[in-house]
Amino acid sequence: MARSGRRPGKVDTRGEILTAARQQFAAKGYAGATIRGIAAAAEVDPALVHHYFGTKRELFVAAVELPFDPVDIVAAAITAGPHQAAEGILYTLLRIWGTEPGGAMIESVLRSALTDDELLVVLRDFMLETVLNPIVAELAPDQPRLRATLLASQVIGLAFVRHVAKVEPLASAEPDTVVAALAPTLQRYLTGELGEP
Repeated sequence: MARSGRRPGKVDTRGEILTAARQQFAAKGYAGATIRGIAAAAEVDPALVHHYFGTKRELFVAAVELPFDPVDIVAAAITAGPHQAAEGILYTLLRIWGTEPGGAMIESVLRSALTDDELLVVLRDFMLETVLNPIVAELAPDQPRLRATLLASQVIGLAFVRHVAKVEPLASAEPDTVVAALAPTLQRYLTGELGEP
């Protein structure tokens, strides 16, 4: 039975919630983990989880120490409109990855995901559910699941080549150069014709 309210004494309740969240996300994936289950594992009331972290998405961002909120990427894409969405996505990602914590985070996460199948599944589910699916649902004309995974292939590929493999000249290319080269492909995946099989 989960305890209600704050715990007595000098207990790091926030830290224990984060530990429980990491364990639950690893065991059940992003989609399968719930605030109620995380609260039970941390032996706190679910309201306390909401107090510290708000939503499940915000808890995940804190648990894996992402230096950004994926909702910012969604907002950038949707605000730009259906025909400039790819540019909005790319500029937002490049800005985030261009910071010291952002670049270090994406490198660390991708390296870890290559050797940790559970982490890979959690990140995949999180990326699709909170970032790509909402963009595609808002802007794409058809085939939303295919479009979302095509977007993922480009975004993850760009992150890997630029921040893990560090392949030049892409690794140090200016954001304008990267956007000019990749935005048309991302835009086609998002709103254009995908071709007949």
